Amino acid sequence: MRIPRIYHPECLPNTGRVSLSDEAANHVGRVLRMQVGQEVLLFDGSDAEFPAIIAEAGKKSVSVDIVERVENSIESPLDLHLGQVISRGDKMEFTIQKSVELGVNTITPLISERCGVKLNAERFDKKLQQWQKIAIAACEQSGRNRVPEIRPVMSLDDWAQEAFDGLKLNLHPRAKYSINTLPQPVNRVRLLIGPEGGLSAEEIERTRELGFEETLLGPRVLRTETAALTAITALQVRFGDLG
Repeated sequence: MRIPRIYHPECLPNTGRVSLSDEAANHVGRVLRMQVGQEVLLFDGSDAEFPAIIAEAGKKSVSVDIVERVENSIESPLDLHLGQVISRGDKMEFTIQKSVELGVNTITPLISERCGVKLNAERFDKKLQQWQKIAIAACEQSGRNRVPEIRPVMSLDDWAQEAFDGLKLNLHPRAKYSINTLPQPVNRVRLLIGPEGGLSAEEIERTRELGFEETLLGPRVLRTETAALTAITALQVRFGDLG
């Protein structure tokens, strides 16, 4: 049986007893129904893992004894920031989950002219919390020890104007060059993925003015969630650690 990987939101000691967070304790105690003496593998957002043994397991709290700190970085050499215009239903959750599995470092949910999701600030805050939980779960599943940041929702224009020292890309079906023809080396990329209806002509021109290079994935038109994951994969093959 695979040892469960559990995220701990605070810095962990190299050894010693630690009480798990309420959410982690609920997952270990109620969902997984683990008992005293069983093993878990903790991580805290650093490039390390912490093998531990359950010392106390109650209905509302779980304590573990950390055995040691093991350095284990599986992060890609490519620092990838995804700017994803928010998609409807569970498509956004799917994009976040798979992007984290593929090695994205930062995700910023964006609002554009043709964004089909209209929520107030309070509901966006709740969405943000849920998206961050999805990112954490994806790290637990994929073996990543660093948890990508899900940034607060912002407008596409504000995001595009942020200072960035790296390659900025915008997918465009009529671009002249593909990801495979981009020059090397590149170690930082900011990738813009538009909404289901695509970016407006004004937004495309604006991103061009702000230094975004237009790039092509292929001859077929892809859905927004497919485009994001295909582009991330292509970038990781070209500049990162896939393939």
